[in-house]
Amino acid sequence: MRPVSVVIITKNEADNIRNALESVQWADDIIVVDSGSTDDTVQIAQQFTDRVVSHEWAGYGAQKNYGASLAAHDWILSLDADERVSSTLAEEIRLLLKNEPPARGYRMPRVTHYLGQWIRTTDWYPDYQLRLYDRRVAQWSTPLVHESVSVDGPVEYLRSELEHFAYQDISQHLATIDRYTTLAARQMLKNNHQANTFDLVVHPTAAFLRNYIARGGIRSGSVGFIVSLLNSYYVFLKFAKLWEAQHSTIDE
Repeated sequence: MRPVSVVIITKNEADNIRNALESVQWADDIIVVDSGSTDDTVQIAQQFTDRVVSHEWAGYGAQKNYGASLAAHDWILSLDADERVSSTLAEEIRLLLKNEPPARGYRMPRVTHYLGQWIRTTDWYPDYQLRLYDRRVAQWSTPLVHESVSVDGPVEYLRSELEHFAYQDISQHLATIDRYTTLAARQMLKNNHQANTFDLVVHPTAAFLRNYIARGGIRSGSVGFIVSLLNSYYVFLKFAKLWEAQHSTIDE
């Protein structure tokens, strides 16, 4: 069987890290890369693995690449602190790694638990994430936000779900939107993207219709409406912050 190393990056994840680590106790190696937690994250993590390292924050992708470089094994399962490996996904991974896998990377569907229910509609599902990969031919990209794994080789799909507990409530969701849209706008500005009135009006509207109608948010009741509206708000805020940034540059 091919051994697998789990890599988790953390900062102030005391509310999440225990459940994340409990879900991967079957793994051969677990590395937690912490970037200066001031809560009990490190102490909790040390109850599950002796490989808890401190590393100054270098960005999402760079931090994950650093963790992978410390792994004892070439097959990496990258997990966020607010995620859980379901029992069915763990079994599917173990069966896959009994022999040499035919692909070099594997995407898995991610399902989010939000406002008391699992969301299997909107842009949130199936939200395939490439999290299992051979580090010899793969590496995380390093944008400011929304990092991804680039694999030099075939990529295939797993069937079992990765569980995501992204937000405790709407207030935390809004705070995350604010933080991520700031990073997204900076990245877009860095890539010479421009925002105008068309972007502020059309893109958020299209995002809401895609989430609520085309991708079935309407089937998830009030929660589906909330998710669809906040997903479109994310798009609006990203372009609004880009517009603000480019005009600030012009004014200077």
